[in-house]
Order: sequence, then structure tokens, then C-alpha cells
Amino acid sequence: MYKIVENTKIARDVYRMELSGDTSKITAPGQFINIKLDGKFLRRPISVCDCSGNAITVIYKTVGEGTEQMSRLEIGTELDVLTGLGNGYDISKSTKPLLIGGGVGVPPLYLLAKKLIKSGQQPVVILGFNTKDEVFLEEEFKALGCHTVVATADGSYGVKGFVTDAMQGIDYDYFYTCGPMPMFRAVENVVTTSGQYSFEERMGCGFGACMGCSCKTKYGYKRICKDGPVLEREEIVW
Repeated sequence: MYKIVENTKIARDVYRMELSGDTSKITAPGQFINIKLDGKFLRRPISVCDCSGNAITVIYKTVGEGTEQMSRLEIGTELDVLTGLGNGYDISKSTKPLLIGGGVGVPPLYLLAKKLIKSGQQPVVILGFNTKDEVFLEEEFKALGCHTVVATADGSYGVKGFVTDAMQGIDYDYFYTCGPMPMFRAVENVVTTSGQYSFEERMGCGFGACMGCSCKTKYGYKRICKDGPVLEREEIVW
């Protein structure tokens, strides 16, 4: 059981929730938690944005009944949460990492950036949103010391266009990304190095038992919740 200590709106339809409880199962950036909500059969998988001490921070967008219900939960509410799910990012493969996030794919890159910096690397971060009032975490990445570029599709803030427009001219030897599939396809068309994609997928159980989130790779079928959500570029079948 985990207790809500913060549940705050930080951008349009976007909320930051901090939970107090055991964090020992979270061992890599890019892992996720699975939250049980009253009256809902399936848990809600949410990526971990930050984790330290006894605090887990997640950022979520209200896109359906479940996340709308989450946004109304009050401080002090206790939640049944499965933690430490998924494989997470492998930070050992880069020296000049580029982090590319789109929308609610941005949050797991924050903990990733912290881990990369702790290992002596200096990541460049590109954040993609539709419009200015959806932007979040820009200042937090900058506070870590990351060179951070924001792109908005409508040009209302930062670079006009998509994350691929903001990637032009950046020197990197490896990339990490999380976001929607259309962004992944665009990124795949322009990247020139190896990298890791963290996939968003509907999940039944969240820990590999139901096989509901299986996807085909070059090395056979993998479960996004258990064998992923992070897959290496070389194994993905587009």
C-alpha cells in the first residue's frame, strides 16, 4: 500500500502524483508501476518519473475514466500499487546520449537523465508536445544541467514542429526515447545510431502472465510489460 502525498495539475490535463512507500523494487529508469483503482477491473500502468528514499513520483495525463478518477484522489488516500515492473533502460551503452520524449512519454526520461548524469554522462534532452500549455518538466531537466530543447507541433513554444525537427544538428552516439508510435516511426527514419525505445501498450496484468501485450520482434514474441517496455532498436519489427 502506498499513500498519496501530492496530486497536482502541472499542465493541461497532466498531473504529478507522489506516493510514499517502499521503493526498493525500482532498480532502473524506465520501469513502471501498476495502480489499482476502486471499481476498475484493470490496473493503470504509469511510468516512474522519479524515485528516491521512500517517494515515487509519476506523471499522468487524463485520457479516460481511470486517469480522470486518479486526478480526483486526495492527499492521504492509500493505493494498492505493484512496483518495479518492466525492464527499464540500460544506461551502459552511451557516452553522448540523446533523450527524446513525446507527451506523457517524457516522465521516465527524467529519472533516466539523473542516472546518466550520475554515471558521468551529459544527456541532451528533446521534449515534444502539441502546444505550449501541454509543456512540462522543461525546467526540471534544465535544473539537472541538461541541454533541453522543446518542440511544439503548432509552434506556440520552442522549435516549431516535431522532435525530429529539434534533433537536427545535435551530436549524439546513442538515443533513448519514449512516446507514441507515430513519433517512434518518425524518429526511426532519422536516427543514425543504436538506441532504445520504451513502448506504450495496453496491459492486462502488467507482469507477463496474461500475454495480452505481446509484440513480434526479430527474436520472437516479447511481452511489453515483462520483457519490455524497453526494446533495443535492432530487435524491433516496424
